[in-house]
Amino acid sequence: MRQIDSVSVILSTSKIEYKKALGNKMANALTNFSNIVIPLLIFYIVAYGIVSKCKVYEEFINGAKDGLKTVVKIIPTLIALMVGVGVLRTSGFLDFVGKLLGGLLDRINISSDIFSLIIIKLFSASAATGLIIDIFKTYGPDSVTGMMASIICSCTETVFYTMSLYYLTVKVTKTRWTLPGALLSTFAAVVASVILALII
Repeated sequence: MRQIDSVSVILSTSKIEYKKALGNKMANALTNFSNIVIPLLIFYIVAYGIVSKCKVYEEFINGAKDGLKTVVKIIPTLIALMVGVGVLRTSGFLDFVGKLLGGLLDRINISSDIFSLIIIKLFSASAATGLIIDIFKTYGPDSVTGMMASIICSCTETVFYTMSLYYLTVKVTKTRWTLPGALLSTFAAVVASVILALII
């Protein structure tokens, strides 16, 4: 029996080591592939332009000029969004609202910091990243709150930033159902994130 047990232990250990080695090989392969993809894409675009008898460099310069014009147009909107998010964070308004909803949030195992993260992510990804780092420091990345924050940041979008950026660029004034649809999808993503974090 001891020999059988020792053999089974050796087999299980070898399986674990094999899986680890296979996982490392896959990770290395994906890393090498990702390092190659972008240069290959650039060479493909240049080669396609040359074959099509297109002036690649001049087109690149014209595209860069158009890009700079777009940046100049959207800078006021970006500044307004960043200032708004900064005011919300530093004024303590989000903390105040989180405390008001504290009883309701506690019933569904959501901290007030998660509520602040959800609101801030609608406007700015960089501000949300700073907040999620604070959540990791307070609760820990492996805690329920930490996992909830990670999933929320991964599956939600900066709705107001994206809408203002793209619609302002193409001069769209009637957004129709874009905002309700985006907020509905954000709500669904938050609910799914909470459920997944509690299950994990």
